[in-house]
Amino acid sequence: MRANILGMLAATLLAGCASFGDSGLVAGQATGAEVIAKFGRPADRVVNPDGGSVLYYPRGPMGRNSYAVMLDAGGKLQAIEQRLTDANIAKIRIGTTTAQQVRELLGPSLIHTSLPRLERDVWEYKMGDMAMPYVLWVQFSPDGIVREVMKMTDDSDKDLDHLIHGFGHRHR
Repeated sequence: MRANILGMLAATLLAGCASFGDSGLVAGQATGAEVIAKFGRPADRVVNPDGGSVLYYPRGPMGRNSYAVMLDAGGKLQAIEQRLTDANIAKIRIGTTTAQQVRELLGPSLIHTSLPRLERDVWEYKMGDMAMPYVLWVQFSPDGIVREVMKMTDDSDKDLDHLIHGFGHRHR
């Protein structure tokens, strides 16, 4: 039983590790169809006014990356960007940035929470790396405007360590 759980866990983790940076896809040459063939169906697609589009590949909730694949109007790859960065978080303006703008900036969040008493919807993003993991929460009011942004150290991966090492038994 334990071997089956570990095997499924390892397969899940490896499936989320497809490297966008070392994809072998060349900007200006690769097509959107080649991107989809390599990385699968995107979680979201936004069509830009110029006819280009952005394909979103969040690697959560266990992964800590969210990639945007930019295609020109002809469907050619222009760039691949990691969107969960401090520079992008700094672009979010409390009181003015909309939910749609956050989605386009960071990519879709895979974890959504509703806080009815506070009248807030919260999007959660895991970011950073295993050495320095963070969690980012972006809160929206009912009108879809950002009201709060919080980035904190994320200790939730310690729970995964307990799962791998025998459901709470420590191994030294």
